Amino acid sequence: MKTPINKLTRRSFLTRAALAGATVSWSARSWAQVKSANEDVRVAVVGFGQRGMSHIEGFSKQKGVRIAGLCDVDKSILEKETRKWADKGVEVQSVTDMRKLMENKDIDVISIATPNHWHSLAAIWAIQAGKDVYVEKPVSHNVWEGRQLVKAARKYERIVQAGTQSRSSTGIRDAFAWLREGNLGKILVSRGLCYKSRPSIGRTEGPQKVPDNIDYDLWSGPAPLVPPRRNSSKWGTIHYDWHWFWNYGNGDLGNQGIHQMDIARWALGVNELSPRILSLGGRLGYEDDGETPNTQLVFHDYKPAPLLFEVRGLPDKTGGRNMDHFKDAQYGEYKQKVKNKNTGEMELKPLKPGVAVIVHCEGGTMVVPSYSAATAFDRDGKEIQSWEGSTDLHFVNFIKAVKSRKYSDLNADVLEGHLSSALCHTGNISYRLGKQSTPDAIKAALKSNSVLSEAFGRMTEHLAANGVDLEKSKATLGVALTMDPKSERFVGNDQANAMITRDYRKPYVVPENVWAAELGAGGRSELSRGRARCRAARPTWKAGLPGSWKASAPSSARIGTMNRRDVVGQASSLSPRASCPRKELGLEAPETGWKPVPLSSGSWNGRKRLRVCRSPVDRLSDPISVQA
Repeated sequence: MKTPINKLTRRSFLTRAALAGATVSWSARSWAQVKSANEDVRVAVVGFGQRGMSHIEGFSKQKGVRIAGLCDVDKSILEKETRKWADKGVEVQSVTDMRKLMENKDIDVISIATPNHWHSLAAIWAIQAGKDVYVEKPVSHNVWEGRQLVKAARKYERIVQAGTQSRSSTGIRDAFAWLREGNLGKILVSRGLCYKSRPSIGRTEGPQKVPDNIDYDLWSGPAPLVPPRRNSSKWGTIHYDWHWFWNYGNGDLGNQGIHQMDIARWALGVNELSPRILSLGGRLGYEDDGETPNTQLVFHDYKPAPLLFEVRGLPDKTGGRNMDHFKDAQYGEYKQKVKNKNTGEMELKPLKPGVAVIVHCEGGTMVVPSYSAATAFDRDGKEIQSWEGSTDLHFVNFIKAVKSRKYSDLNADVLEGHLSSALCHTGNISYRLGKQSTPDAIKAALKSNSVLSEAFGRMTEHLAANGVDLEKSKATLGVALTMDPKSERFVGNDQANAMITRDYRKPYVVPENVWAAELGAGGRSELSRGRARCRAARPTWKAGLPGSWKASAPSSARIGTMNRRDVVGQASSLSPRASCPRKELGLEAPETGWKPVPLSSGSWNGRKRLRVCRSPVDRLSDPISVQA
């Protein structure tokens, strides 16, 4: 069994601190291993069978950024990409186990493009190892681990960007600023669309063989170690079609749909989870091994305007090659001004949104038909104004924040990624707790919700065009859920709350306590309860390290901005009495140790009591005292 990262990073951290130098001042940048803003940022990409190749391209073409590590559990994919870099004369660390990259002090950034069930855990491990992180969408596989990821990013002061690249589009950003100025009046509904072809993945008979080139234990990670139950002609038994299985994916709602979910929430300007959720749909039109719905509606009851999401994986009709596009009930198709490539003249052409966001307002509509552009229409469907942007700068924006050390510089900070990902998860929870119902029963349940009723009517017509009779192939009506947006837990529904997290397979476990990796089991709780505190011996001391040297005490100003990691890590490495006993803080017993003492108010034995900065997410009950 491989050694868990929570054992590796604590030890490696203490070792790094011991070798850091003669002063006990660790800047946030040095913790990330880059010595100056002028040095290359060294990136390792984890998972590049598909989307990860864009990560490699996006980082490698930036000046001052270089690919230093590659990881994929598929040895064929790994060896192929490693050879490419070798042919260029570039040496990269090539591994199948991501933890080896995280142990490498010469890696500054971990860029994650694994299957969804690995996103949060891989990111938290990387953060605990002192790395900055770029993590693909959705940033989580469930609500709870997404919030844990946010906590870890804040506590360890890491830069973490979500792969929702539309946030870097100046076109959409400017369009929404224009919208919030009231140019289209009050927002009525923010609608996300994911009309994207998802054909059957076929049926298998029994468990399928895992290819010899794939480390299936590592691939499964936090998920149960069970044989694959898929084998499509395009992707085989492992790759891509995991999206349609709950153990690993979140359906198209959490695949393509997370992009449009994020944009739809961005349009509303809401920064918490919705208080009420209802979903319905089904895997309709074919029978295959997949579990997730290919047709789905999700209603998030934000006030004053709701967010409605629509998923369609079937074509516009039986045997059709085209996908549906949204037709506005008020004026049909939107007419957009487009330049004729031959004549150079502007022409009106219908805009047919399928994978898009439509913001319905009192005075018109705004359509976001791509990752980077937006167009405003009046109430007659005529174009008012359009905006163009680019998402090419998303990786650039991340590197800028890595160098500035300000997560506020990120266009898609991990908190934004968590909230939008969680909207997908809560919608899926409502669906999964539901039961198959007749069309009349569904209509009756939606009677008081005009937005959902209208969408269900269109969904029924779409399914009928694909030969689906909902009287025979019943759709699932989900459970109406109420959530407390502050605690991110459902109210009065234990079944739903159980689905906020998952049973993690050891050792691939998202920590309950994101500080436990460095402080040892229970270490953070001891600190937070104020049961024990560590006291430094003297301002200047001689460290018992090879080649003995003296470490100078930091100034009071520097200590005043240190965090818990600084206090524990620096003291543990630089003082001969620097670590707290295992019984008090869960650390391994050192040769000599600090004496834990109660922290009283006011001065402490006549020494100055210095306040250490706190995480905005989860503050300690009182400050750590150090002497100066």
